[in-house]
Amino acid sequence: MEALDYHAEERRKAEFDLEEMKIVWAGSRQNYEISDRMARLVASDPVFRKDNRTMLSRKDLFKDTLRKAAHAWKRIIELRLSEEEAHMLRSYVDQPAFTDLHWGMFLPAIKGQGTEEQHEKWLPMAYKMQIIGCYAQTELGHGSNVQGLETTATFDPQTDEFVIHSPTLTSSKWWPGGLGKVSTHAVVYARLITGAQDHGVHGFIVQLRSLDDHSPLPGITVGDIGMKFGSGAYNSMDNGLLRFDHVRIPRNQMLMRVSQVTREGKFVQSDVPRQLVYGTMVYVRQTIVSDASCALARAVCIATRYSAVRRQFGSQNGGPETQVIDYKTQQSRLFPLLASAYAFRFVGEWLKWLYTDVTQRLQANDFSTLPEAHACTAGLKSMTTSVTADAIEECRKLCGGHGYLSNSGLPELFAVYIPTCTYEGDNVVLLLQVARFLMKTVSQLGSGKKPVGTTAYMGRAEHLMQCHCEVERAEDWLKPSVILEAFEARAFRMSIACAKNLSKFSNPEDGFSELSPDLLEAAIAHCQLIVVSKYIEKLQQDIPGKGVKRQLEILCNVYASHLLHKHLGDFVTTSCITPKQGALANEQLRLLYSQVRPNAITLVDAFNYTDHYLGSVLGCYNGNVYQRLYEEAWKDPLNDTVVPDGYLEYVRPILKQHIRTARL
Repeated sequence: MEALDYHAEERRKAEFDLEEMKIVWAGSRQNYEISDRMARLVASDPVFRKDNRTMLSRKDLFKDTLRKAAHAWKRIIELRLSEEEAHMLRSYVDQPAFTDLHWGMFLPAIKGQGTEEQHEKWLPMAYKMQIIGCYAQTELGHGSNVQGLETTATFDPQTDEFVIHSPTLTSSKWWPGGLGKVSTHAVVYARLITGAQDHGVHGFIVQLRSLDDHSPLPGITVGDIGMKFGSGAYNSMDNGLLRFDHVRIPRNQMLMRVSQVTREGKFVQSDVPRQLVYGTMVYVRQTIVSDASCALARAVCIATRYSAVRRQFGSQNGGPETQVIDYKTQQSRLFPLLASAYAFRFVGEWLKWLYTDVTQRLQANDFSTLPEAHACTAGLKSMTTSVTADAIEECRKLCGGHGYLSNSGLPELFAVYIPTCTYEGDNVVLLLQVARFLMKTVSQLGSGKKPVGTTAYMGRAEHLMQCHCEVERAEDWLKPSVILEAFEARAFRMSIACAKNLSKFSNPEDGFSELSPDLLEAAIAHCQLIVVSKYIEKLQQDIPGKGVKRQLEILCNVYASHLLHKHLGDFVTTSCITPKQGALANEQLRLLYSQVRPNAITLVDAFNYTDHYLGSVLGCYNGNVYQRLYEEAWKDPLNDTVVPDGYLEYVRPILKQHIRTARL
């Protein structure tokens, strides 16, 4: 039964070279080979089993996570995996763990903000995992407003130490992953105080637990913050709380690449510009965008495969019912999400290039592109994670009732993904930062300072304010130049409208607060333009493989046309297009869905996800959904006994009318 491929007929319809598309998705042949090897390594190892994860108690789930993290580290050492291979292996284990924060936040913080001497001391231990670290910034009372953090680091010149202290309940560190039960060290962000002067928030390396027996060091109160949303999901992570009671650390444990405190207690800025800290932020946010494409692709893969298996209504003369994927309502909800997965993948690739470019410029003391890069990564982090979170839930609904089952993989995927909308910057707050940058860019247009990077289009202000869309037929919307100009004009005109309305306020901050909903929309329009433009740039490259480029062109047009349809009001009210041109775009979109349909299954096969990684009965590769659903039902612990525990105490008395009532 398992050998049958219920998607075989669908796969024969494909109009492109699947192997080449897998390479395009992975970014390169080398990436594809590493990814494929690591995915299969994890899938074939029984220690990494996860089909019972949602049924485990919190304690058992956490112990299971520790076991998997230790086994992954053992395999990494045994196989002498490279840093990239090790990262891939950990991602395919697919269980949030303390190692995510150690490698993803603790190490980059020290590398980005520490001096060479600090690198020499701390990085070798961290790379060998002789110490395990986390990133302790967020507090009970402050998250997005980093400047409002209350933890203090007061310099004591008599002992050459900093005294780390939590002066209030709300100054308790709250949420850092890995902190609750595992981390031995943390990069702690606290207000630096010398004498009576507050120098703002800085980073400090603080040991939290003994390296002998793992007990908290004197003055440190640390623990887990408790259960979080969903079964399994992010509950495998020990998000922690932390309080300091006058904990002393040596002066040289302040991260001193950007600023230092001398032995005498004098605060001095180093020759290294403070903007360097943004380099780490750009790195972290570009990884979040890449992760968004992966999570979205998983959900879309499950929903697409199940939509091809599921049949409902439409039977003719006793023949088979219609595949759900053939209904236009299903296509109009599903195929834009498929297109978005590819779009986010390509903008994530571009962000990796941007990070490299920014890093090289910073090393050469060129900070000209940093504000734009910071705004760009903030906006794309916000937009891609919000879209992905909503899309996972939409994919669950696209799978009907069975999507609500835990073994569909979608409830846990949703629960584990949605924190991305608030960590590393609340999505609304990030979009408002983008809006501020856009308003500043608009205000400088007449000064002779040219907009750079993703705002370069604003340098053609006169043309974008006057241009008119030349679409006369539906197929005109397939022209990249037409799409790009419409998205540029819409984004620019929305920013200009906001800037004009802001100028009416005597107090700019009052205006920004009052107009914040409009500013959010302008920021979203700008971010959508970035994704569309980077997708179009991708298509201008040489893409090998039969039919591969053609399929990517179709998906690009689906992505852009669906956004245009969804935000038609913006395009029409800014006079970028006419209502008739909007109707033509919708007509073209329906035609594009028909072109995606025969390739849908193979387009999700290109993600190259193993059944282990997908973790979904509905999304299994061979499509044998109903047999698997039936088998999985009997694995539930509730079915271990025919008669349930509690029957004699509670159910039988009801049936036999033996309920005893209390006498008042």
